[in-house]
Amino acid sequence: MDEAIAIARKATSTGDVPVGAIIINADGVIIGRGSNEREANSDPTAHAEIVAIRNAASRLQNSRLDGATLIVTLEPCAMCAGAIAQARISNLIFGAWDQKAGAVGSVWDVIRDPRALYKVTVTAGIREVECAKLLSDFFEGQR
Repeated sequence: MDEAIAIARKATSTGDVPVGAIIINADGVIIGRGSNEREANSDPTAHAEIVAIRNAASRLQNSRLDGATLIVTLEPCAMCAGAIAQARISNLIFGAWDQKAGAVGSVWDVIRDPRALYKVTVTAGIREVECAKLLSDFFEGQR
């Protein structure tokens, strides 16, 4: 989570919401990194999780990230939750809950829906206060 938080902090320099993500393989080696790049790249799909998934898949030359763990500072939205399942990521660890758009337990639970084709193990609330503060500080500066 240290690395994901460090990535999130850097995202604010582009005006993007500070969310950071990393993907590690079964050996704990980072195989993908991502931060929100929506504003920087004028890309509505450039959430930190999507960027990290693209980075890992490109690095591995494989669309399936079986056995990998995604660590992200904010609960994934529905788009990202779907991408996590499509990438066959085995584990998800996130920090802060997203009470407005979260899709891993807050608003929806896309990943753990019993009808889901692929099961992802979820660990929530890791360094939650610290991750939430990154977001609240950013949005406070926007007002």
